[in-house]
Amino acid sequence: MPSDRELSLPDGRTLAWSSTAPADGTPVLFLAGAATGRSMTFGSAHLAELGVRLVTVDRPGLGGSTHDPRRSAGSTAADLACLVARLGGAVPVVANSQAAVFGLALAERGDAARLLLVSPADEVADPRVFARLPASVRQVVTMVRDDPAAARALFAALGPEGLERMVVDGAGQADRAVYTDPAFLAAFRAALAEGFANDGAGYATDTVLAMTRWPLDWPSIRTPVEVWFGEADRTHSPDLGELLTSRIPGAVRRVVAGAGGALLWTHAKDVLVAALAGG
Repeated sequence: MPSDRELSLPDGRTLAWSSTAPADGTPVLFLAGAATGRSMTFGSAHLAELGVRLVTVDRPGLGGSTHDPRRSAGSTAADLACLVARLGGAVPVVANSQAAVFGLALAERGDAARLLLVSPADEVADPRVFARLPASVRQVVTMVRDDPAAARALFAALGPEGLERMVVDGAGQADRAVYTDPAFLAAFRAALAEGFANDGAGYATDTVLAMTRWPLDWPSIRTPVEVWFGEADRTHSPDLGELLTSRIPGAVRRVVAGAGGALLWTHAKDVLVAALAGG
């Protein structure tokens, strides 16, 4: 069973986190996707076998973590770095979907021993990516740029039920089978409740940060990075991360045959093995 904990940050805010046994396993930090808090996990059936202690966290404003009205990708990484220090230093990190920018910011700081971006959301505000997005997505990205307050209100109003519908309705048949599995759905709904805590302020901030230009010093990233996509993923990146991978020094892209956007759950053991590979 997960063990819930709290970490006091230097400015007095609280960062809520959790870990799933074995307690003496190698810590792997998991940064979950859009609007999901520390209840979102993956690969639970393989943790004991691989000796992995999966650590999950509520980003600021989600779940039990204090909202930070001045939050940025960099400040989020600094908060996560405090948790990494608590775990004993740089650890393998798996970042999914909308959490990609925060995983990269953590890697830029040198606090990730290894980073796996699994079905990562692309930098949609980059003109090269923006031009290839569906019109409906371009419209939202433009709103974030031109009227961020209205965008925040729109995202917060979506609510956990709306986000669940958006994910399930937008999924392909194989991914939908994963997302609607009763065990997955129960965990997903618990994580969405955390994600929309504080009237959705944390999720809204997450989304605005993910949909604006990413303030990363790309050449300074020295952490080993792997970018994983399912070949049938049609939601996270228009080119299955090809451009994204090219921007990260030394990064490797893996496109998994037969997989879709739910790659993290259909290939959980493979992801965990890869996360440990640099240890």
